[in-house]
Amino acid sequence: MEKQLKIVYYYNSGFSVQVGSTLFLFDYWEGENRSLSASVRIRPELLKAYERIYVFISHAHPDHLDPVVYTWAKEGLPITYIVSSDMPIGTIGKRLAPLQEKQLTQDIWVKAYQSTDLGVAFLVEAYGLRIFHAGDLNLWHWRQESTLREIEAAEKDFYDALEPLKNERIDVAMFPVDPRQGLMYDAGANHFILTEKPRVFIPMHWQDRPEVAIDFARRAKTAQTEVLALVKPGTVANLTFTDNLLDIHVIEPPKDLEDLPPTPMRRPALYDLNGEADPFQDTDLPVDIH
Repeated sequence: MEKQLKIVYYYNSGFSVQVGSTLFLFDYWEGENRSLSASVRIRPELLKAYERIYVFISHAHPDHLDPVVYTWAKEGLPITYIVSSDMPIGTIGKRLAPLQEKQLTQDIWVKAYQSTDLGVAFLVEAYGLRIFHAGDLNLWHWRQESTLREIEAAEKDFYDALEPLKNERIDVAMFPVDPRQGLMYDAGANHFILTEKPRVFIPMHWQDRPEVAIDFARRAKTAQTEVLALVKPGTVANLTFTDNLLDIHVIEPPKDLEDLPPTPMRRPALYDLNGEADPFQDTDLPVDIH
Protein backbone atom coordinates (compact mmCIF):
# COMPACT_ATOMS: atom_id res chain seq x y z
CA MET A 1 0.00 0.00 0.00
CA GLU A 2 1.35 3.43 -0.97
CA LYS A 3 1.80 6.06 1.78
CA GLN A 4 2.94 9.63 1.35
CA LEU A 5 4.27 12.44 3.49
CA LYS A 6 5.81 15.86 2.95
CA ILE A 7 8.71 17.14 5.05
CA VAL A 8 9.85 20.77 5.21
CA TYR A 9 13.14 21.75 6.85
CA TYR A 10 13.24 25.10 8.65
CA TYR A 11 16.30 25.55 10.83
CA ASN A 12 18.50 23.62 13.28
CA SER A 13 16.21 20.78 14.43
CA GLY A 14 12.98 22.28 13.12
CA PHE A 15 10.82 20.36 10.66
CA SER A 16 7.22 20.02 9.63
CA VAL A 17 5.76 16.73 8.45
CA GLN A 18 2.47 16.73 6.57
CA VAL A 19 0.46 13.51 6.36
CA GLY A 20 -2.84 14.08 4.59
CA SER A 21 -4.57 17.07 6.15
CA THR A 22 -2.59 16.78 9.41
CA LEU A 23 0.55 18.79 10.12
CA PHE A 24 3.20 17.84 12.68
CA LEU A 25 5.75 20.48 13.70
CA PHE A 26 8.92 19.48 15.57
CA ASP A 27 11.21 21.83 17.54
CA TYR A 28 10.45 24.86 15.38
CA TRP A 29 12.89 27.76 15.82
CA GLU A 30 13.41 30.86 13.71
CA GLY A 31 17.01 31.38 14.82
CA GLU A 32 18.72 34.07 16.80
CA ASN A 33 17.30 37.51 16.02
CA ARG A 34 14.69 35.89 13.74
CA SER A 35 17.37 35.01 11.19
CA LEU A 36 15.07 32.57 9.37
CA SER A 37 13.88 34.23 6.16
CA ALA A 38 10.41 35.73 6.45
CA SER A 39 9.39 33.83 3.32
CA VAL A 40 10.19 30.51 5.03
CA ARG A 41 8.69 31.17 8.45
CA ILE A 42 5.45 29.53 9.49
CA ARG A 43 2.56 31.98 9.53
CA PRO A 44 -0.90 31.44 11.03
CA GLU A 45 -2.60 31.93 7.66
CA LEU A 46 -0.67 28.96 6.28
CA LEU A 47 -1.69 26.77 9.20
CA LYS A 48 -5.37 27.35 8.47
CA ALA A 49 -5.13 24.86 5.59
CA TYR A 50 -4.86 21.90 7.99
CA GLU A 51 -7.57 20.01 9.84
CA ARG A 52 -5.22 19.13 12.71
CA ILE A 53 -1.92 20.64 13.85
CA TYR A 54 0.39 19.08 16.45
CA VAL A 55 3.34 21.11 17.73
CA PHE A 56 6.04 19.00 19.40
CA ILE A 57 8.63 20.57 21.70
CA SER A 58 11.24 18.09 22.88
CA HIS A 59 12.78 20.34 25.55
CA ALA A 60 13.28 23.92 26.66
CA HIS A 61 16.63 24.78 25.04
CA PRO A 62 16.10 28.02 23.07
CA ASP A 63 17.17 26.43 19.79
CA HIS A 64 14.33 23.90 20.09
CA LEU A 65 11.62 26.11 21.53
CA ASP A 66 10.57 29.31 19.80
CA PRO A 67 7.97 31.25 21.84
CA VAL A 68 6.28 32.22 18.58
CA VAL A 69 4.69 28.76 18.44
CA TYR A 70 2.44 29.63 21.38
CA THR A 71 1.09 32.71 19.62
CA TRP A 72 -0.54 30.50 16.98
CA ALA A 73 -3.09 29.24 19.51
CA LYS A 74 -4.62 32.73 19.61
CA GLU A 75 -5.65 32.38 15.97
CA GLY A 76 -8.34 29.79 16.66
CA LEU A 77 -6.37 27.06 14.90
CA PRO A 78 -6.99 23.33 15.51
CA ILE A 79 -3.68 23.06 17.34
CA THR A 80 -2.39 20.79 20.12
CA TYR A 81 0.99 21.14 21.84
CA ILE A 82 2.90 18.01 22.84
CA VAL A 83 5.81 18.78 25.17
CA SER A 84 8.26 17.12 27.50
CA SER A 85 6.93 16.47 31.00
CA ASP A 86 9.45 18.89 32.54
CA MET A 87 7.90 21.85 30.67
CA PRO A 88 4.79 23.90 31.49
CA ILE A 89 1.81 23.60 29.16
CA GLY A 90 -1.65 25.12 28.96
CA THR A 91 -5.06 23.60 28.47
CA ILE A 92 -4.55 22.85 24.76
CA GLY A 93 -1.47 20.75 25.33
CA LYS A 94 -0.25 17.40 26.60
CA ARG A 95 2.88 16.59 28.57
CA LEU A 96 4.72 13.31 28.05
CA ALA A 97 7.35 11.72 30.27
CA PRO A 98 9.77 9.10 28.90
CA LEU A 99 7.94 5.91 27.84
CA GLN A 100 4.56 7.58 28.25
CA GLU A 101 2.26 7.43 25.23
CA LYS A 102 -0.97 9.05 24.06
CA GLN A 103 -3.58 8.07 21.50
CA LEU A 104 -4.33 11.46 19.97
CA THR A 105 -6.96 10.28 17.47
CA GLN A 106 -7.98 6.94 16.06
CA ASP A 107 -5.16 7.23 13.50
CA ILE A 108 -2.51 9.20 15.41
CA TRP A 109 -0.42 8.00 18.35
CA VAL A 110 2.69 9.37 20.06
CA LYS A 111 5.20 7.96 22.51
CA ALA A 112 8.03 9.77 24.30
CA TYR A 113 11.50 8.33 24.88
CA GLN A 114 14.30 9.24 27.24
CA SER A 115 16.79 11.82 26.00
CA THR A 116 20.47 11.99 26.92
CA ASP A 117 20.05 15.72 27.45
CA LEU A 118 16.98 17.66 28.51
CA GLY A 119 13.47 16.51 27.69
CA VAL A 120 12.42 13.65 25.45
CA ALA A 121 12.44 12.23 21.94
CA PHE A 122 9.17 11.56 20.10
CA LEU A 123 7.90 8.65 18.02
CA VAL A 124 4.69 9.50 16.16
CA GLU A 125 2.53 7.11 14.21
CA ALA A 126 0.15 8.80 11.77
CA TYR A 127 -2.04 6.89 9.32
CA GLY A 128 0.40 3.98 9.30
CA LEU A 129 3.61 6.04 8.95
CA ARG A 130 6.11 6.28 11.82
CA ILE A 131 8.13 9.45 12.40
CA PHE A 132 10.90 9.78 15.00
CA HIS A 133 12.32 13.13 16.16
CA ALA A 134 15.25 12.71 18.53
CA GLY A 135 15.28 16.17 20.09
CA ASP A 136 18.67 16.19 21.83
CA LEU A 137 18.92 12.42 22.18
CA ASN A 138 22.44 11.64 21.05
CA LEU A 139 25.72 10.05 22.10
CA TRP A 140 27.08 13.23 23.64
CA HIS A 141 30.80 12.94 24.15
CA TRP A 142 33.78 15.12 23.23
CA ARG A 143 36.39 12.59 22.20
CA GLN A 144 39.36 14.92 22.53
CA GLU A 145 38.23 16.40 25.85
CA SER A 146 36.12 13.83 27.71
CA THR A 147 37.74 11.34 30.04
CA LEU A 148 37.41 7.63 29.37
CA ARG A 149 34.98 7.37 32.29
CA GLU A 150 32.87 10.21 30.86
CA ILE A 151 32.80 8.57 27.44
CA GLU A 152 31.79 5.21 28.92
CA ALA A 153 29.01 6.89 30.93
CA ALA A 154 27.76 8.73 27.83
CA GLU A 155 27.71 5.50 25.84
CA LYS A 156 25.78 3.68 28.57
CA ASP A 157 23.20 6.48 28.81
CA PHE A 158 22.76 6.49 25.05
CA TYR A 159 22.41 2.72 24.69
CA ASP A 160 19.99 2.60 27.63
CA ALA A 161 17.88 5.35 26.05
CA LEU A 162 17.69 3.43 22.75
CA GLU A 163 16.86 0.06 24.33
CA PRO A 164 13.06 0.65 24.41
CA LEU A 165 13.16 1.52 20.69
CA LYS A 166 14.29 -1.99 19.75
CA ASN A 167 11.96 -3.61 17.24
CA GLU A 168 10.07 -0.36 16.65
CA ARG A 169 9.57 0.32 12.95
CA ILE A 170 10.68 3.81 11.95
CA ASP A 171 9.95 5.25 8.51
CA VAL A 172 11.58 8.68 8.98
CA ALA A 173 14.07 9.70 11.67
CA MET A 174 15.47 13.17 12.40
CA PHE A 175 18.60 12.90 14.52
CA PRO A 176 21.53 15.15 15.66
CA VAL A 177 24.85 15.18 13.85
CA ASP A 178 26.74 17.87 15.76
CA PRO A 179 30.29 18.70 14.59
CA ARG A 180 31.09 20.57 17.82
CA GLN A 181 31.79 17.15 19.35
CA GLY A 182 34.96 16.82 17.29
CA LEU A 183 36.32 13.37 16.50
CA MET A 184 33.60 10.73 16.15
CA TYR A 185 30.88 13.41 16.27
CA ASP A 186 28.65 11.12 14.22
CA ALA A 187 28.99 8.02 16.42
CA GLY A 188 25.48 8.36 17.81
CA ALA A 189 23.89 8.83 14.40
CA ASN A 190 25.79 5.89 12.90
CA HIS A 191 24.78 3.64 15.80
CA PHE A 192 21.16 4.71 15.44
CA ILE A 193 21.14 3.90 11.71
CA LEU A 194 22.75 0.49 12.17
CA THR A 195 20.58 -0.60 15.11
CA GLU A 196 17.20 1.04 14.46
CA LYS A 197 17.35 0.90 10.63
CA PRO A 198 14.98 3.78 9.79
CA ARG A 199 13.94 3.82 6.14
CA VAL A 200 14.93 7.50 5.89
CA PHE A 201 17.39 9.30 8.18
CA ILE A 202 17.67 13.12 8.17
CA PRO A 203 20.64 14.70 10.00
CA MET A 204 19.86 17.82 12.05
CA HIS A 205 21.51 20.11 14.63
CA TRP A 206 24.61 20.47 12.44
CA GLN A 207 25.40 24.01 13.68
CA ASP A 208 25.08 26.00 10.44
CA ARG A 209 27.57 23.72 8.69
CA PRO A 210 25.64 22.19 5.80
CA GLU A 211 28.75 20.45 4.50
CA VAL A 212 28.62 18.25 7.61
CA ALA A 213 25.11 17.03 6.80
CA ILE A 214 25.97 16.55 3.11
CA ASP A 215 29.11 14.57 3.86
CA PHE A 216 27.32 12.44 6.44
CA ALA A 217 24.56 11.65 3.92
CA ARG A 218 27.17 10.49 1.40
CA ARG A 219 28.87 8.16 3.87
CA ALA A 220 26.17 6.80 6.15
CA LYS A 221 23.51 5.30 3.92
CA THR A 222 22.96 1.55 4.06
CA ALA A 223 20.88 -0.97 2.14
CA GLN A 224 18.08 -0.43 4.69
CA THR A 225 18.41 3.33 5.25
CA GLU A 226 18.54 6.27 2.87
CA VAL A 227 20.21 9.33 4.41
CA LEU A 228 18.80 12.63 3.22
CA ALA A 229 20.53 15.98 3.82
CA LEU A 230 18.09 18.89 3.82
CA VAL A 231 20.35 21.90 4.27
CA LYS A 232 18.49 24.97 2.97
CA PRO A 233 15.60 26.42 4.98
CA GLY A 234 12.41 25.84 3.07
CA THR A 235 13.61 22.65 1.36
CA VAL A 236 10.78 20.19 0.77
CA ALA A 237 11.09 16.40 0.62
CA ASN A 238 8.12 14.47 -0.75
CA LEU A 239 8.36 10.82 0.27
CA THR A 240 6.26 7.96 -1.07
CA PHE A 241 6.51 4.62 0.71
CA THR A 242 5.49 1.15 -0.38
CA ASP A 243 6.49 -2.10 1.29
CA ASN A 244 9.76 -2.41 -0.64
CA LEU A 245 10.30 0.85 -2.48
CA LEU A 246 10.86 4.44 -1.45
CA ASP A 247 10.46 7.37 -3.82
CA ILE A 248 12.10 10.64 -2.77
CA HIS A 249 11.56 13.95 -4.53
CA VAL A 250 13.41 16.91 -3.06
CA ILE A 251 12.48 20.47 -4.00
CA GLU A 252 15.09 23.05 -3.18
CA PRO A 253 13.90 26.58 -2.39
CA PRO A 254 14.71 29.14 -5.09
CA LYS A 255 16.87 32.12 -4.25
CA ASP A 256 13.84 34.36 -4.00
CA LEU A 257 11.05 32.40 -2.39
CA GLU A 258 8.68 35.32 -2.75
CA ASP A 259 8.75 35.47 -6.53
CA LEU A 260 9.95 32.18 -8.00
CA PRO A 261 8.25 28.77 -8.17
CA PRO A 262 10.08 25.84 -6.55
CA THR A 263 12.38 23.86 -8.81
CA PRO A 264 13.35 20.23 -8.30
CA MET A 265 16.89 19.30 -7.37
CA ARG A 266 18.90 17.11 -9.71
CA ARG A 267 18.17 14.03 -7.67
CA PRO A 268 14.63 12.75 -7.76
CA ALA A 269 15.34 9.07 -7.20
CA LEU A 270 13.83 5.67 -6.63
CA TYR A 271 15.61 3.53 -4.04
CA ASP A 272 15.13 -0.19 -3.72
CA LEU A 273 15.24 -0.97 0.00
CA ASN A 274 16.01 -4.61 -0.68
CA GLY A 275 19.57 -3.67 -1.47
CA GLU A 276 19.62 -2.86 -5.19
CA ALA A 277 22.47 -0.64 -6.29
CA ASP A 278 21.89 3.10 -6.06
CA PRO A 279 23.13 4.81 -9.26
CA PHE A 280 23.39 8.12 -7.40
CA GLN A 281 25.68 6.85 -4.68
CA ASP A 282 28.82 8.48 -6.10
CA THR A 283 29.14 12.23 -6.36
CA ASP A 284 31.90 14.68 -7.07
CA LEU A 285 30.53 17.29 -4.64
CA PRO A 286 33.50 18.71 -2.71
CA VAL A 287 33.09 18.52 1.06
CA ASP A 288 35.43 19.74 3.77
CA ILE A 289 34.33 19.13 7.34
CA HIS A 290 37.58 20.18 8.98
